[in-house]
Amino acid sequence: MNVDDVRRLLLGTFVRPPEETGGAPRVEAVYGYAVPHDGGLVLLDTGIGAGDEETEAWYRPRRVPLHTALAEHGWTLDDVKVVVNCHLHFDHCGGNPLLAGRRVVAQRTELATARAGDYTFEALLDFPGVCYEELDGEAELLAGVHCIQTPGHVAGHQSLVIECDDGSIVLAGQSHDTASAWSADALAARARDLGHDDPLPSYPEWMARLLAFDPRRVVFAHDAAVWLPG
Repeated sequence: MNVDDVRRLLLGTFVRPPEETGGAPRVEAVYGYAVPHDGGLVLLDTGIGAGDEETEAWYRPRRVPLHTALAEHGWTLDDVKVVVNCHLHFDHCGGNPLLAGRRVVAQRTELATARAGDYTFEALLDFPGVCYEELDGEAELLAGVHCIQTPGHVAGHQSLVIECDDGSIVLAGQSHDTASAWSADALAARARDLGHDDPLPSYPEWMARLLAFDPRRVVFAHDAAVWLPG
């Protein structure tokens, strides 16, 4: 498998209201990522789930069905073997109920938070046939598929690093809202190596772990831009 074999799936869009943007409304895309692995197709995120009337009115989502997004690349729901949600908000786990019986990987803290209420929708969380694999930090899910805890957006957020024949790719999820935000933290992590002295900006401790894989590119859940090293 090469880095280019990892495919981005457009799973829908929503309108983030001005109360959340601090300015004008903003249309945001929702992306998942499909990793063709010898052990079966791995998905990071599954799309926008059905919300209640208040949530639907607030975000005005437009959904692309998961089976439609997969079919654009020649896959079906039956090809999916492992599901990883970067976190369990409704715009990242909406297609999970279509994948009953598959491994659904979540950080233990994230699943506990989601089950405590006022976080996501129960029908997306504990549906018939769900099979959670709960993690406490980093794990290698399949050969070369690393799940890394990346708290920030939420405490139980996680990202994937895929080691390919031609390098690695980070599926960052919503660890950062934009590629520019990632770039700022990546430069902050390298600041001393670049010759800069204090005072220096802070950055998440886990950035060093992701950068240790020397990624060729980094991709995101809500930004079509791709971070490249250099």
